Amino acid sequence: MPDDPALEQLIRDIRLVAFDFDGVFTDNMVYVLEDGSEAVRCFRGDGIGLRKLERAGVEALIISTETNPVVAARSRKLGIRCLQGCGDKRLALEAVVRERGLSWAQVAFVGNDVNDLPCLASVGLPIVVHDAHPDVIPHARYRTQARGGHGAVREVCDLFERVLGGE
Repeated sequence: MPDDPALEQLIRDIRLVAFDFDGVFTDNMVYVLEDGSEAVRCFRGDGIGLRKLERAGVEALIISTETNPVVAARSRKLGIRCLQGCGDKRLALEAVVRERGLSWAQVAFVGNDVNDLPCLASVGLPIVVHDAHPDVIPHARYRTQARGGHGAVREVCDLFERVLGGE
């Protein structure tokens, strides 16, 4: 973890981490099968990471533009809430922020592409994966070492655990 007291303080304030799905939980690739159904690759270690986040008292959430059975299945397996078909991710996240009685400063968002910019610009801790689109990288406070779908979610969760100590 980088020695960054300001980043550590931001993490201490976070109560909700919202994740984009494609390009964050996945490597941003899709397998399209003959019948039109889709399959993606995810990093299995993310589940352990998300339990660490939970133990630290931080809620996790997936927000996806697409409506896809793959996203729903993965979120069910991981045991975290998933909002799909969000044409405006920021509006969807704002509803959750209000519902939970949080401020934007208590929210982190992990994204990878330009459709994530409104969320990244709104939250207290904007995070992007290492292989995020170049237009998004300057808007992040933290950039993972791992690429999307290759342990980036786990890295974020491990970072929170190191700072919060499983509080």
